[in-house]
Amino acid sequence: MSTILAIETSTPRGNVALMVDGRLVADECFVADRGHTSHLFPLLEKILREVVRLDVIVVGVGPGSYAGIRIGISAATGIALAHDAKLMGIPSVAAMSETSPVITIGDARRDSFYFAKVEDGFCKEGPLLLDAVSLKERLAMEGNIPVLATAALPDFNPQIAAPQARLLAGLAGRVEYAKQADVLEPLYLREAHITPPKVPALKRKSPGC
Repeated sequence: MSTILAIETSTPRGNVALMVDGRLVADECFVADRGHTSHLFPLLEKILREVVRLDVIVVGVGPGSYAGIRIGISAATGIALAHDAKLMGIPSVAAMSETSPVITIGDARRDSFYFAKVEDGFCKEGPLLLDAVSLKERLAMEGNIPVLATAALPDFNPQIAAPQARLLAGLAGRVEYAKQADVLEPLYLREAHITPPKVPALKRKSPGC
């Protein structure tokens, strides 16, 4: 018997799914306007009340919201400790559609976009970081393959879709993904930009001190 819990929090439309022996037994979603924490944990608590043990916990690792992905990974790590479950990370863009192939694109900020070509649930190419001109050229090369995005991009007119936890659960049960190591890392499109803290100026000693 195989029980798989899937957590997807890379976009404001988060969702959680539970699959038992290939059968979907729970599929819950929520919209997180400001943060995932207050929505995700009540859903997990509800689902886990019906579960004796988990074999696999899979998390969508992006690209997407840094904070959302980290929350999903943290939740999965804690639950895995309690159930001695295998942890898996799968690109969220691989779980946006059952259609194959598809192109997934998104706003990567700083005048850039990401591009990924997904076939049969796997990223065959990307995610790549491209500027607007390069992305338009690449989409033209791909012809009539459906183009998906999690939010509107007027210059590219994609179909709006969201990563789905139930599809992550299905992918986690496949042999190709099951070989992955128990390592969860957010899928960053560029190196994280960290601003070092300012060193406070030393206070002047007042006379007589």
